[in-house]
Amino acid sequence: MVFPGVEVVAKDLTLKGEHGPVYSGVSLTVEPGSLAAVVGAAGSGRTALLLTLAGRMKPSSGSLSVGGQSAIRRIQRIAALGLISDVNDLDGALSVREHLHERLGPWGPPWRRRLTRSAEEALAEAGLDLSALPGGERALVRALTRDQAVRLGIALALLDRPGLLLVDDLDLGLPEERGDELWRTLRDLSSAGLTVVAACTGPALAGRHADTVTELS
Repeated sequence: MVFPGVEVVAKDLTLKGEHGPVYSGVSLTVEPGSLAAVVGAAGSGRTALLLTLAGRMKPSSGSLSVGGQSAIRRIQRIAALGLISDVNDLDGALSVREHLHERLGPWGPPWRRRLTRSAEEALAEAGLDLSALPGGERALVRALTRDQAVRLGIALALLDRPGLLLVDDLDLGLPEERGDELWRTLRDLSSAGLTVVAACTGPALAGRHADTVTELS
């Protein structure tokens, strides 16, 4: 699968909340088909910055261009979100298959016996091996491990054929080995042309895999 990666250019982005800045003065440039990391502790504004880059949250000041587009709605058509807590949480009562069919809409009716080719390709690109799941494609999301859930979130995002993929909390609750494997998956996606921005708390793995690292205080 080849992806139409886009350039991301942010200059002096600032988002102010009720109690002060959520993030402030963030500038970054992400080349098409590259992997960028946003590193910061809890409360540093990592998630809010990802949502801003995806066109889901409007900054208070600064400028943003994604694929040459600056209008929020146009950016939303280019960018896709991986799994982000409290934004697009997976439903634990639904199966992997049901999540995929729900995302595919009228092109993936639930009565089909097999997953569509696009769904199978997205799962493969995300590194989610159905044979390793209890029940295969019918495994309930609540039975997935943290890294399997992240991979399902990535697969669902890939179904939109985005130019920019944003993934949050990449290292949350994972041992270093599993986190390293997720970073390698994102690297493979960027090598296929997709522009990827991932947020995490630890700079070690990010520095090992990402082309650029932006640290938030």
